Amino acid sequence: MLERKSWLDQIKSESLGVVNQDTGSEESFQNVTLRPILKLQNELFIETFKNYAIKQKNTFFDLAPDKKEKYIENAIQKDLKLRNIMKGMIIALFTIDEYKNYINNSSNLNKRMMNLLIERLKSQVMLIDNY
Repeated sequence: MLERKSWLDQIKSESLGVVNQDTGSEESFQNVTLRPILKLQNELFIETFKNYAIKQKNTFFDLAPDKKEKYIENAIQKDLKLRNIMKGMIIALFTIDEYKNYINNSSNLNKRMMNLLIERLKSQVMLIDNY
């Protein structure tokens, strides 16, 4: 059986975005850790958001596309419970070293994490709409 770190490193094998010697630590963390996790968890994020929208009286599904994007943004920024669920789905796939890096700068990395998630969901609004 693979160790947790080895398994996590395998499933997040490639960074998404540019990482070089001039890349800052937050941007590097974003491209090496956050983006691969967001890509891996994409279907789960979509299903989680669909479930959230259904439980919010289905109002999301009746909105115009531009209003749906704003709804996604507001929901993730303002609904602490939803935000924490989504954040937990990302943090759960950190290695111990990634987690230690994360806790040293969690405020800025949380902002990056949620912005990436919001943009990912907004770009797939049509998938969320098909429930």
